[in-house]
Amino acid sequence: MKTFLSIGSGPGIGTATAERFAQEGFRIVLTSRDGLKLASRAEQLRAKGHTVEVKIVDAGNLDSVSALVRETEAQFGAIDVLHFNAASMRAATLEAQEVETFVLDQTVNLGAALAAVKGASQAMLARGSGTILLTGGMFAIKPSPEYLSLSIGKAGLRAMTQALFDTFRKRGVHIASVNVAALVAPDSVEARGVADAFWRLYSAPLEAWSPEMTFPA
Repeated sequence: MKTFLSIGSGPGIGTATAERFAQEGFRIVLTSRDGLKLASRAEQLRAKGHTVEVKIVDAGNLDSVSALVRETEAQFGAIDVLHFNAASMRAATLEAQEVETFVLDQTVNLGAALAAVKGASQAMLARGSGTILLTGGMFAIKPSPEYLSLSIGKAGLRAMTQALFDTFRKRGVHIASVNVAALVAPDSVEARGVADAFWRLYSAPLEAWSPEMTFPA
């Protein structure tokens, strides 16, 4: 059974994407800082017949993220798909945000993503297969002064994806992001639409691989 690791398994995009892959026969590993909410989401998916594991991770702690990747590989042998969906969604302008909180935001938005990609890609590149999916946003393309920290984080994710795409592709690993250009509520049409976009990126043949997709198109 293939393994899908979700980092930032929130009630919207995170859970919807995990469920989309579970519908295709994947074992899904849900992660969050909040164990109670995570357990509830896992039970809801198990009730539908899916294979679900749960692990606690703090995306604001880079050692925690790296350890999660190692533990998942040790338990299941390989991470076939990594989905990074964690984000600090702080609404703040340049004038309103303290430097200290900006650093904390980027630890989650970029540092944790880098730690996850670096950790999971090592085994993927060694075996010549694997997929890394990142939840991007239109703030990467059209940044917002009201969400400056998040805009910088999403731009950084997009830059990392674009920078690594060709090198990874040559070695059999697909890294890609979905630029989400819609408000996404839990268990919504939009959440399932983003999940479908991630599935299309994953299931595309090598010659059709792309570093990004935008939802809605």
